[in-house]
Formats: sequence, structure tokens, C-alpha cells
Amino acid sequence: MSLYIKILLIYTLIINIALFFTMGFDKHCAVKEKRRIPEATLFILALLGGSIGGFLSMKLFHHKTKKWYFYVIFVLALFFQIILWILLFSKSKTFLLLPEATSSYIMTWI
Repeated sequence: MSLYIKILLIYTLIINIALFFTMGFDKHCAVKEKRRIPEATLFILALLGGSIGGFLSMKLFHHKTKKWYFYVIFVLALFFQIILWILLFSKSKTFLLLPEATSSYIMTWI
């Protein structure tokens, strides 16, 4: 596995964990009626790659589940992140870190 793929995987993990805990903290602040995290901050973290962490926190903490635009932003962010990953892996000729033969077969269908 190349270095840039490792870095990208670590970045993705960190940004998802960051959004997950940020939304958890925001839920805690909402319950305690304390100062909240701005929604723009949550959206930015999702657009920077944390949409999966956002979805998980919505389900686990039951936070922002009544706001339809959170689902829309998170789905769009996830869609663009998947497209970006596909483009990055297709350039490196290794699709989703699969063996070379499988990668070549999948790339013929994309």
C-alpha cells in the first residue's frame, strides 16, 4: 500500500472520529442547555470527509435527526467522497486496495 493511500485512510479515520465526537459533544451541550457547536462547523467537517462519522453520531446520539438538511448534506458529502476515492484509486490502478487482477477487472466496468 502506497504512502499517500495510508495517509488518506488515516485522515479519513481522524476526520470521521472528529465529527462523531463533535456531534456527541453538541448533543451533550443541547441537553445541558449550554453553548452549542455551530451547524456550519458540523457541515464543514462532513464536507471535509467526516460524513460517515456524522451518520453514526446521528443514529447513536439521536442528534439532528429531525433536521432533513443534515441528511441531505451528509448524503451529498458521502457521495462526493466516494467519487473522489474512486478517482484516486483509479489513477493509482489499485481499486479499493484489491489484488491487481481484481482491480483491473473492476476498472473495466467503471
